[in-house]
Order: sequence, then structure tokens, then C-alpha cells
Amino acid sequence: MPTSHRRTANSLHCAAGALVALASLAAAEAEAQSASRGLLPSVSIVRAAFGTSIAVDGGRLFVGRPGDVALFPMPLNRQGAVHVFELDANGAWAWSARLAEETAGTGGGYGSALAAAEGVLVVGAPQEGAGAAYAYRGTGGDAESRQPAQRLEWSGAEVGARFGAAVAVDGEVILVGAPGAGDGDGAVVWFERTESGEWEEAGVLEGTGDAFGSSVAIDGELAVVGAPGMSILAQQSPPGEPPPPGSARVFRRADDGWAPAEELVPPAPVPALMGSAVAVSAGTVFVGAPLAEQFAGAVYAFAEEDGEWTLAGTIKPSAPEQGSMFGLALAAEGADVLVGAPLAKGQVGEGFAFSRDEAGEWNETATFGPGAQFYFYGLAVAVGEDFAFLGAPGAAFFEGAGFVFRRNADGWEPQGEIIDEGEEAVALTGGERECEDGAVAGFGCREVDLVSFMPVGALGGGRGMVANDLWGWTDPETGREYAVVGRADATAFVDLGDPANPVYLGELPHAAGGTASLWRDVKVYADHAFIVSDNAGEHGMQVFDLTQLRGVDAPPVVFEQTAHYDGIHSAHNVVINEETGFAYAVGSSGGGETCGGGLHMIDVRDPANPTFAGCFADEGTGRTGTGYSHDAQCVHYQGPDEEHQGREICFGSNETALSVADVTDKANPVSLATASYPNIGYVHQGWLTDDQSYFYVNDELDELGGEVSKTRTLVWDVRDLDDPVLVKEHFGTTASSDHNLYVRGDFMYQANYTSGLRILDVSNPEAPEEVGYFDTVSQGEDGPGFAGAWSVYPYFESGILIVSSMKEGLFVLRKSPPRVS
Repeated sequence: MPTSHRRTANSLHCAAGALVALASLAAAEAEAQSASRGLLPSVSIVRAAFGTSIAVDGGRLFVGRPGDVALFPMPLNRQGAVHVFELDANGAWAWSARLAEETAGTGGGYGSALAAAEGVLVVGAPQEGAGAAYAYRGTGGDAESRQPAQRLEWSGAEVGARFGAAVAVDGEVILVGAPGAGDGDGAVVWFERTESGEWEEAGVLEGTGDAFGSSVAIDGELAVVGAPGMSILAQQSPPGEPPPPGSARVFRRADDGWAPAEELVPPAPVPALMGSAVAVSAGTVFVGAPLAEQFAGAVYAFAEEDGEWTLAGTIKPSAPEQGSMFGLALAAEGADVLVGAPLAKGQVGEGFAFSRDEAGEWNETATFGPGAQFYFYGLAVAVGEDFAFLGAPGAAFFEGAGFVFRRNADGWEPQGEIIDEGEEAVALTGGERECEDGAVAGFGCREVDLVSFMPVGALGGGRGMVANDLWGWTDPETGREYAVVGRADATAFVDLGDPANPVYLGELPHAAGGTASLWRDVKVYADHAFIVSDNAGEHGMQVFDLTQLRGVDAPPVVFEQTAHYDGIHSAHNVVINEETGFAYAVGSSGGGETCGGGLHMIDVRDPANPTFAGCFADEGTGRTGTGYSHDAQCVHYQGPDEEHQGREICFGSNETALSVADVTDKANPVSLATASYPNIGYVHQGWLTDDQSYFYVNDELDELGGEVSKTRTLVWDVRDLDDPVLVKEHFGTTASSDHNLYVRGDFMYQANYTSGLRILDVSNPEAPEEVGYFDTVSQGEDGPGFAGAWSVYPYFESGILIVSSMKEGLFVLRKSPPRVS
């Protein structure tokens, strides 16, 4: 995965870097008031995890998890759901049920919007075709009391309408917003309950533009519809135009439907996105305007007087903060107003409670949070009689969480955190499972059997933890095989002596000077593991003596590093030439000797005493021309080019080009060649054939950027090291992004994110042919983006293959012979 080693527009393609860049751009834009660029904080990237939406109805709380994680971008990987919590006899909120609809599938956005009142729950699914909503009665933990949902559709919806993006319910009426209808004119459809108890379409409130229907609220005879001028989900305003002021429209119930009462606009016609959130309570209408008040955000309260709606108050935090998106989430109940500011405190997020005094003024009575960075705390809020609820969908590496507060005599006191249950992956051990009829244990496959599976939690990872790189080690004394698996916060060690029953032995936490990071890379040499991490502060390179894994008593245990190399701070990858005993940190950044992001050469022949040996950077390559290497392979060259035989040669995947260099003399490395190719996205990683005649390269971003429609592997003829020749562009069977590949004998093993492990026969090196696969992501399409298989290690003598998958964990696999049906 491309690293966020440079904070540029290009880093929007990088995983966690995308969050940093988008949110930082938004805040910077607010400060500079340069709205003409049209960029807005893309909080929609986390409108997928638990805590995305919240609704409360008496003693039941509903929390949405749409499931289609659109993170950096993370392709769709689970079905949407709504989790139900009930207030128990002790006054605590306990998980009781999970609601899901098979028709919503993966990617329908089921749970993106919620509304609950008087025993009715409405769930929006705006990406399900033209959109849909589901109405429920009986939603508690007692499954027998639940009634089947009624799927609500709009007869006038077309693809892109996003019907279900906003929902509201009160008594016998349901409102469903469709802000994408009519090319952005928007609409709101209302449904009424018939005598039979079914809901039927009763009419449409036509929009006049401005993404009308982005938010809706109803209270008795009053309804309010937000028209912020653009959908927050759209992420940008029309080219060259600033974000609009936005508005809200008030409707009053009439004999023949809903009559428009008045349009509510911000006090000044400046960018405000007014209408991003709306609420109505006790005759007062509240409208969120997250870019108002010089980009600090506000909630405007309107009251009716002599038949006209007038501004009755402006609700702002006591310490306004530009770029916080205060007012993006809003809830009101009686004299209480709850407001979310999900980008406050540097993309941490915060919540605020207000109440109205006898003079009619709105006073800040409490602040909630803040969370931690990228929690987006307050992206969803709800308030009941005695409780306040705030969603933080960025918590736990974007698994999400909810936070509960209870009213006391002094205001509000925290009641703890709630999370979804019933979503945890289950370990698969006890015996090998054959791939039959294209599947095994719910995973797609072809001629690859499942030996065992360890979810991230079984590897010592907490909720939401992400797995990344891995490597293998075989104990030379016992022949026992081990997996060395990276997590965002540590390195995990797994005993594969019985591969059908792997044992988690323990972990090595990240270096004391470092921080947890999405990227961790590990290689093994001379019975030692060498570990680096990118975007991780002063992490350096950890060295760990793997012989400590022999005979571990009472696992799991927490290990200590054997040695630490501080010549670098962060690094994206570490490469080792096991024949020469030199390591190469690549993609170094953040301090130390970065070598321009190229090869930082380290002598590790004495593994516990690594020493700096030199730098090499192929200037002109890399996105900033400094020779940045994203990954590399360095070998003692014995290939067909006689001129260079016996030399140490490094093949660098340098973002914009392939680099070939002679690094035999560490003080005087020499560039031999650079080469590029058409429709380049990001030269990510590659590996040589065993005879060193061909070099296979994966491009990580070409599928995502639309340069190609299928997974592309580039076949380079490197028999002349001074003149690499691209001889083949091989296209796979899916559109998934490719990540890491390795070659052993006649087979190439690819870890291709959402399509998992792909095995290609390369006995004819210029004509690879897929002969097997195992899809490590059981749900969703095999589309481009960053989710699923991170890496594969195919070098165990036993023939087992190990694959790390980001949100899933460690798969132990075995290539099976072709089976005759």
C-alpha cells in the first residue's frame, strides 16, 4: 500500500494518509476561507462503521453499521446491520439483537440512516439500487416478537436518487429523503400506515435543488427538510463554486398532505451547508450549519411567531473551532439539544449538550469526549429523556463505537462504551478443509485448501486491529515452521508445528519511540526478524532473535527486542539479501538518514549489531524525483547477464519506474537502468523468477485509477540488466488491486487485496496463467481498493502457504492438485 511519506494530493491514495489529508485540507480551507476549491471534509469515508447512525425510542437504542467500508478506499466487505440495545433493570444498555436484510446485501448502505418512535424503527439503505428504507415493529432481543420488515420503495426513484439517505418517523407517518433525485433537486417521500398496519406511499415533497432531502425530521404536525446545497456524501461542490449557504424548509400537516410553510436560511448568505442536519422539538426547529459562523459551525433555532418563522437563537460552543463541522449531527428532545462536531480537536471529534433557560437563551451544559484521533466522535448523536448517545465510527481502527451519558443532578455523566456484538470472526482449526464447488468455510476458492484460520483477535489484536505484512521462519534445529505476522501495534509470532492447529506464542510491541501504524514490514535473516514501520514516529528497525520462540511456556507472552537500529525513524519496507547479509530499509521518512527514500543499506551480518553501510537513490524516479523506493529485491546475481554475474543487484519498485542498481560497493553504488511503462499508477513491488531472467511487478493504483479494468501484472525481461524490456501485461480474472507477489519455482503467489491469494503458473514466464485462488474476504465484490490480503509467504518446505488479510487475520493454506469432477 502506498505510504503517506509525503503530505501531497497524491497521498489521498494512501490508506490512513487519506483521512489525514482530507480532513486537514478541510480545516486548512476553513482557516483560509478558500472555499472556491470546492473541497470539503470527507467524513463520508467513515459513514460505514458502527456508530454511523443512532436512534433511541424509550428503552431501546439502535445503532447502525452500514458495513460498506469506503475507507481510503476500503471496498465493500460486509453486510449492513443495525444493532439493538435495551435498557436493563440496572439502568445499563445491553446488546440484544442484530437486524439485517439479505436483500440489502453488501454495499446497499443499510443502516446509513435511522429513525425510531412509538415502537417503529425505520432504516435507510440509500445505495440499494435507487435506494430503499425498511420499517420494523418488534425489534427487541426476543426474536419471536419481531415482525418482518416492510421494504419501502419510491415509485418515482431512479438510480442515484439515494432514497433512504435520511429517514424520520412519528406516529402514523414516515418521511424518507432522496437528495439525489432529479439530478440533485432532491425529494422527500412520505408514507402513511393503513388500517392493515402496512405502510404505503402517500405523496412526495418535491425539491427545487440544493440536495433537498439530505436530512428530515418530524414532530406531530411539523416537518422540516434540509437542503444544504450539496450532499455531504458528494464530497465536493460544483467545480469553481464555493460551498453554498444551504437552507431548510418547514412543512405543516394539511388535510391533503404537507403544505410548505417557509424556507429557513442562514443569517448571512455565506458558505454554511445549512440543512446538513435538522431536528424539531416542542415547536422549535433546529438546523445544523457546519460551515457557518466563519467555518466554526452553528445550529440555528427557529420559532413561529404570528404565522412566520424567525431566528430565535444561535447555538454555538463556548470555544468555537474552525473546521470542526459543529452542527453536522444534531438531535433535540424537549429542552435538550445535542450537537456533534466530528472533526473537532484535529479529526478527533467532540459532542456538546445545550439547554434553554427561562429567558429563552441556549446555554452549553456539557461537552462529550473528545475521542482519539480519527474517532470522528459525534458524527451521529441521539438524545432521550435521561440519556445522550454519541457515535464514533472511527474508533478501534474504524470498527466504530458508541458512547452513553446519563443525566444527573449536575448535568451528564459517562455510562461507558457500547460496541456491536456477533460480528467477530471465528477461528477455523482442528483439521484441513478441502475446497469443494468453489468454496470452503464460506470463502471462495479454486484448488487451494484451507488448513486453518486465525482471526486478528486470535493473534493478540484488539477489536478493529489490522494485520499487515508477514514472513516465515523455519527453525534450523527442529525444522519447526513459524509465521511472523505484523499488526498495526506489534509483531505476532505463531507456531505452525501443527498447521491445522496453530498456536499464538506472543508478540513484540512496536518500538518504544514509535507509534501504532497501518504499515509494518518484516523480513528474516540468520534466525532473526528485522521489523520496520512507516508513518510511525521514531520507530527505527527492531531486531528479534527468533530462537526465543523455542519452547515458549504458557503462551502468549510479551517479548522484548534483541536489538534496535536507530539510523532511520520510519520506513515503509525492509529488504534483506540473505546471501550477503545486508538489509535495505526503503521508503524512510520522518528523521534519521532517509537516503531520499531510497536504499538505506545496513550491515546485519552480526544481526544483534546492525551498522549503517551507505545510501543509494535512483534520482529522477519516485513521485518527487528523489529516488524513493517503495519496495525492492536485492540478490547475489547469478542470472544470464554475464557482465554482472557475481554482483549484488537491487531491483527497486520506485513509484514511477523500475530501478536496477549495482550495490556491491556500498560506498559507490551504481544505477544500471530505469524503466517505466504505459498507464502507470504506482510501481509497488516485484520479484524475480528463480533463474533471475524475469521480474514481475505489481502496480497498486492502476486498477483504482481506472488505467486498467483488471488486475495487471507487468512482466519484465531483465536478461540484460542494462536494458529491461516490458514483454507482457498480464491481466487477472478480477478487478482487485494487487499488493505483494512472490515467486517460487514455476508458481507466482499474489496477495491481491479483495480477491485474496492468486496462484499463477509461470513455467512459461511470458505467459502467466492463473491456476488457483483463495479469496480471504468472504463478502463483497473483488473490486479495487485496500482491503483483504496484504501479503503471502510461499517458502516453507512443508508446502503450506500463509497469507495475512487486513481485517481478517492469518490464513494457513495449501495448494491442492487439480481435482477431476
